[in-house]
Amino acid sequence: MSIEGYVDYQRREFCKDVKCPRQIELMEQEEGSERHKEIRQECKEKCLFTTWQFHHWLIEKGYLVVRPEETKDDLDNGQKSSNQDE
Repeated sequence: MSIEGYVDYQRREFCKDVKCPRQIELMEQEEGSERHKEIRQECKEKCLFTTWQFHHWLIEKGYLVVRPEETKDDLDNGQKSSNQDE
């Protein structure tokens, strides 16, 4: 869900910007090939970068991390926003 006047983070934008060696190899592979799938799995399970590095990269690039505001009733009832698991 986009916010008017803002741009959304594009998939693997961080990886490309920091010149991740796995990302470089991934771009050399044919999408859907066995090696492409293997590299994507490696990225999911064993990323070479930390969440701290990613988060600070987002800040440096001017990205905002937002979620819908929850009401007190939502919090009291233990409901979570629909975006919380993303």
